[in-house]
Amino acid sequence: LSARRPVSLEPAGGCAWDEPVRISVRGLAPGQPVTLRASLRDERGALFRAHARYRADDRGLLDLARAPALGGSFVGLEPMGLLWALEPEKPLVRLVKRDVQTPFAVELEVLDGHEPDAGRLLGRALHARHFLRPGVRRVPVRAGRVRGTLFLPPEPGPFPGIVDIYGVGSGLLEYRASLLAGKGFAVMALAYHNYEDLPKGLEILHLEYFEEAVNYLLDHPQVKGLGVGLLGNSKGGELCLSMASFLKGITASVIINGSVANVGGTLHYKDEILPPVGLDANRMRVTKDGLADILDVLNSPLEGADQKSFIPVERAESAFLFLVGLDDHNWKSEFYANEASKRLQAHGREQPQIICYPMAGHYIEPPYFPMCRASLHTLVGGPVIWGGEPRAHAMAQMDAWKQLQTFFHKHLGGEK
Repeated sequence: LSARRPVSLEPAGGCAWDEPVRISVRGLAPGQPVTLRASLRDERGALFRAHARYRADDRGLLDLARAPALGGSFVGLEPMGLLWALEPEKPLVRLVKRDVQTPFAVELEVLDGHEPDAGRLLGRALHARHFLRPGVRRVPVRAGRVRGTLFLPPEPGPFPGIVDIYGVGSGLLEYRASLLAGKGFAVMALAYHNYEDLPKGLEILHLEYFEEAVNYLLDHPQVKGLGVGLLGNSKGGELCLSMASFLKGITASVIINGSVANVGGTLHYKDEILPPVGLDANRMRVTKDGLADILDVLNSPLEGADQKSFIPVERAESAFLFLVGLDDHNWKSEFYANEASKRLQAHGREQPQIICYPMAGHYIEPPYFPMCRASLHTLVGGPVIWGGEPRAHAMAQMDAWKQLQTFFHKHLGGEK
């Protein structure tokens, strides 16, 4: 690192993934044009990159909190653009964190001039972004049939409890749970297929498994209150709706781009069965890039035999928050949220909170995860587009993260 042109990062020692970092460069010439490049490798070696062109101020300082990007991966005043605009070098790769016990290392480089004509390297810095705050405890859970990981905040408990469930093919993803535990919640990331001794596929799911997980959390000495929260996206969001509808002890549910119909396989609970909603693969469209657009593939759960797949949300005693990407191309998330709301209100239930994000796609993740444009869909067996526009999606993720924490703090954590 050049002593004359240091890249300055605040906080200097790295930070949690969901926190902003302030990036500045000192010792440039007044008005000097520079290019900033960011790169990150995931645990499987996939490279993600972003770059932006800037101009130093009249004192030779470049502060990304004050200087707009003049072009590159994004334009305008975007202090965190170099993170949320990261794109995979090879297409169809979604950035996920597989081991939350190690940080992601983001390399930042400052080059003289503007790309593509940028010249010599003026400075470089490494920025560590952590998924476990200091003191957060990670506890693998192998209780009865339950397979998951519980994250406990560093403070003395007990804490409001949340079960966190990802979508199809996910196995066990822990990064949302580990970050949320840093905010004062006891969060259990729950696997339900494609992990250890759990079933590989989704042809048949039994809600008794999920009930066991809910009871594990309810009975845990570090969890307070008479009920727990549920957090799920995609198939995970749909499963949270089913759990809230059939199971006891659920006080608050956050559904991120979930379906109000049971999708993909049969759902069993005691002597009840929800069949999967029908589909017609002929309704799949192909984009000009040769990717599948599956938005219209599923049948409506309001018509004919498919009504049997509609999750009986009117039985739920939970409060609901639906977070909806209006450009979700996986399925019709806004329609599903509105239909769930209609069904709840028709049965005298409280109207759920629905927050819609224009131009946000399917995978609404914790802040600063780059938007995934397209990747392999396990059930489709090929790559599909997920929708979204990168900047709008990034803004949606920041807001959604705040909204779900506020919602859980409001509804969870009374006394037992």
